[in-house]
Amino acid sequence: MLKRSAALAGRFSFGRLISSLFLPQVELGKLKSYPRHRKHVFRKASVGLKISLSPEEISMINRPFYRVLLLGLSLVVWCGIVVAQSSRPRRVKPAAKPAEDPLLRPEPKPSPTARNNSNKPLIDVQPMKPVVNTVGTGDTSHAYQLLQQKQFAEAAKEAKDIAAQFPNDSEAWKIAGFAELSLKQYPLAIEDLQRALDLQQVSKRADPNTEDALAQAYVLAEKFDRALPLLVAATTRPGATPDPSLLYYRGLAEYKTGKPLDAEKTFTAVVKANPKDSLSLFYLGQIALGKNDLDGAIASLNRATVNDPRFAAAWTLLTSAYLRRAALNMDDATKAAADYLSAVRAGEGLIKIKTDAEAVTLFGQALIGSEQYGRAAAALERATLQPDARGVTFYLLGIAQSRAKNFPKAIAALQVAAQKSPEDINVYRELGYAYEITKQYAKALAAYQKGLSLAPGDSDFKEAAERVQPFAK
Repeated sequence: MLKRSAALAGRFSFGRLISSLFLPQVELGKLKSYPRHRKHVFRKASVGLKISLSPEEISMINRPFYRVLLLGLSLVVWCGIVVAQSSRPRRVKPAAKPAEDPLLRPEPKPSPTARNNSNKPLIDVQPMKPVVNTVGTGDTSHAYQLLQQKQFAEAAKEAKDIAAQFPNDSEAWKIAGFAELSLKQYPLAIEDLQRALDLQQVSKRADPNTEDALAQAYVLAEKFDRALPLLVAATTRPGATPDPSLLYYRGLAEYKTGKPLDAEKTFTAVVKANPKDSLSLFYLGQIALGKNDLDGAIASLNRATVNDPRFAAAWTLLTSAYLRRAALNMDDATKAAADYLSAVRAGEGLIKIKTDAEAVTLFGQALIGSEQYGRAAAALERATLQPDARGVTFYLLGIAQSRAKNFPKAIAALQVAAQKSPEDINVYRELGYAYEITKQYAKALAAYQKGLSLAPGDSDFKEAAERVQPFAK
């Protein structure tokens, strides 16, 4: 019985604790304490019947009540925990964002065709065009190797293929331009070299070689106005000695764009750098002739022909310069004769490398001026046999034959000259004279009257017509 009571006492110790806190004592006349009010309240127990029960019996009587009370306390504690959790702030984990999937973007609008045709898919997939790389650069080493090997066509093709794939690769455009310049494809060279130069300027990587090549392409394409600014820049780079060839191109561009004084300075600088530059000496001679500086022209052209004996244009210009100076020195027979003889020598140099009608005609004129009529007639007769012979060639042949006293041949040549150059009054002057010498006065009068009709104020024609008029029948 004692063991059972001890077990019950241990089993329901929690119940006793609760009953001691909330239930009145069964003992009468004792004081009750309420700890939660922190003061003692003394009450007098009412007088009644005293009941004496053992602890085990009291525990058994209160057992159902304890169970209900425990259940209620458990519910109260649980509700307090729930309320505390619901009123306390919570740390909320942000919801994960969906992946950057294009399909999660706003739904694409169907095309007009898809709206009108229910059989069409909402998304119409089209084939993609190849994307051109506008940032990177290609490998131009093989194209450059072809350029060095002078395989210009192959180098140009390979470089253009690279440029098509990498349009911002200035080196590819540059190689293509250099190759096309060597192939004398000047318009293509200009286009590609200009593209390369533009890209270099954007990337702030100046390349003098590209600028110089573009300038040469413009000159060779005879676009001198476009070439001149590049050439000025190329020949005035700080701290660099101007390249003589670029200086020559600059002078040529200045001359062709109507700046002869600038051109003269530039060509003089070229000759100073390279005294054997025949082209610059030739243009200096031409500029001097334009200023009627015959002495300066002859000096420059003599140097040009010495440096390059095969320079036909220089020989032509030199012969003409001597003939012009001789004509101006007619008051001084000695100087005139010397200039005519020099013109003959220049003409001999000319016909060694050029034997067309124009060259031979100029040479014949020099021979006539130096009074070598037989040589002149022989040379000019050969010239008249050429298909490009003009009226002046026949006219000079007529003069040569007339001065050689061979008037029938002179008349024949002058008649052809009159047919080829009917507006040349000098032809009718010589023809009238030949007719008059051979006593063909009527024909002489007709020739003089023809000349007078072309030049009514010419006193020589008027006098000659009056002279032969009495004999014309």
